[in-house]
Amino acid sequence: MTGTIINFLTIIAGGFLGLFLGNRFSEKIRLTIMNGLGLFTMLYGIRLFTETKNAMVVLISLVIGILIGEWVGIEDRLSNLGIWLEKKFNKAKNADSNRFIKGFLTTSLLYCIGPMAILGSIQDGLTGDFNTLGIKAIIDGISAIAFASSLGIGVLFSSVIVFVYQGIITLLAAQLQFILTDVMLFEVNALGGIMLVGLAISNLLEIRKIRVANFLPGFIIIPFIVLLFNYFGIY
Repeated sequence: MTGTIINFLTIIAGGFLGLFLGNRFSEKIRLTIMNGLGLFTMLYGIRLFTETKNAMVVLISLVIGILIGEWVGIEDRLSNLGIWLEKKFNKAKNADSNRFIKGFLTTSLLYCIGPMAILGSIQDGLTGDFNTLGIKAIIDGISAIAFASSLGIGVLFSSVIVFVYQGIITLLAAQLQFILTDVMLFEVNALGGIMLVGLAISNLLEIRKIRVANFLPGFIIIPFIVLLFNYFGIY
């Protein structure tokens, strides 16, 4: 779990640096930073979606995943966790409280979605090669500076979610390698791309509220849909 530990520490370091710098930024600069991050996240998500080999697999997994996510209430549970953390560690007014929760939710999802988190954790668990997670750690640390400067201390607590999420994947790496074929990984990336676009629209650019966290079960559904399609020779 070397890569995950490094990732955990870089987010914290970047977050603290962002908090330090954020106090020196005007609200106009913070807003512009958020807009820039939102546009980057959206375009990166679109690029990931174009990697799909069969868009129907992604669509079916997405719909089933949303139904499960809404039933379980993943978004609400993450929000409640953010509220609990905010009450424990951040004595703030309502406006700052909402900023804390938004920072926690946005970065928790952003750092866990995408191919580097999944593939890097698998590599780290199977071979001890943490180069992919090392690169991700640098990217996350730099983005944490920007996010923390705009969204505050909630960004730092996303490091805990990253540690748990990537740590679990690392520990289950052997089983995941058996399940995830190259084709499955393409579709996982494509679904991750949709979530990143949703995250940009909802949390970063604030165009329209989207309950992106409730898309997460789709990642579990994708392997089964790919196997089903393969069985019927659709691929």
